[in-house]
This record gives sequence, structure tokens and C-alpha cells, in this order.
Amino acid sequence: MSPLLLVALVGVASYLVGSLPFAYTIVRAVTGEDITTHGSGNIGAMNVRRTTGSWAWFVVAMVADILKGFVPVLVAGTTARALGADESLAASAQQIALAGAVLGHNYSVWMAIKKHTFARTGKGLATGGGALLAYDWRYAIAVLVVGLVVIAVTKYMMAGQVAGALSLPVVALLLRSPDWPFALVMGLVVYAAHHRRFVGMLQGQEPRLYISDRMGPRG
Repeated sequence: MSPLLLVALVGVASYLVGSLPFAYTIVRAVTGEDITTHGSGNIGAMNVRRTTGSWAWFVVAMVADILKGFVPVLVAGTTARALGADESLAASAQQIALAGAVLGHNYSVWMAIKKHTFARTGKGLATGGGALLAYDWRYAIAVLVVGLVVIAVTKYMMAGQVAGALSLPVVALLLRSPDWPFALVMGLVVYAAHHRRFVGMLQGQEPRLYISDRMGPRG
């Protein structure tokens, strides 16, 4: 298989897997409600908590979103190596898988078909975290620790999410990793999904520990 074909297949497959709207499906099955009409409107685990009021279903959605990032990146690297690709190409395949899964979650084609419109559907944190765990566990741990510490200090979930995303290129530089440009791009992709509400937080529009429906802004 040519490197170009491998990368193309990995990108498409990862995007389709990342697009799977587990949170939407869970909420629809549990409550009969449309998750996009509640809370932030996103198809993410925290919005499952806001819509159902259940931390148990939050955990289920979180694990599902983590897996739809973890599995494509793991499979991409394993498949590339099995096909005889060198480590550089295998790493590139994993990067494409990571980007595809995150973009799939953020802009789900399945939700576009369901809603008859193509729009942002998520922020890519859990899916990106799972993908990072398969790509390089050090990134995943760093993002988790930074995010949780910032949330604990500020009590703003949005602050922790943004801090976690922007820590990616910093960690790459500290590790002297050659993939720091990729880490920078992915950090900015995730930040872009948070930008509007992050600015709103700085303007006092974001509630602390936004965990309940109708408690804070959409987006």
C-alpha cells in the first residue's frame, strides 16, 4: 500500500469513528431528549451530565469518547507497522488518526446527517485525550494534570480545558520532541472550539463548575 493511500484511509476512517455521537445516542436512549437542546449544546460527556443529571452516564460517555480517539490512533500505528512502514510513516499515520478523530468529534458527519446541517458538535477534549494516550501517554498525562490543577484552583472548567489544550506544545518543547508543530496545531484546534466561551469566561459570563442544564451559555 502506498504511503499516500495509507494516510488517506487512516484520515477518513478516523474521522468517521471520531464522528460517532455516543453522547447523543446515550441521552436519547436514557431520557428520550435531544442533547443538543440542553446545556452547552455539545455532544460531549459533560453535556450528558447536564442533560441527564447523572455522573454515571457522564462516565459512560467519557469512556466512549476516549475510546473513539484511542482506538483509531492505536490501530493506525499498528497497521502501518504491520504493512512495513518505518517509524516516521507510522508516526505520521498516528498523527493523521489523532487529527481525524478530534475533527470528527468536533464536526460530526453523523450529526450533520441527523440535523441536516454541518456545524460544530463538540470540543474534542475527551476524544483528543484518548488519542494522545495511544500516541504518546506523556502528552495525555500532562494535559490531564494541567487541566485538573487549573480547574481545582480557578473552579472554572473552561479555564482547565483551555489550559490543558494549550499545554500540548509546551510539553512537546519540554520533551524536545520533533512533533511540537503538530502538538501546537492540535492545541490550537481544540482551543478554537473553546474560544468563544473562553472569552465569555474572561468577561464574567461563564459560571463556575458548569455541570447543570440551563446553568451557563451554549457553545
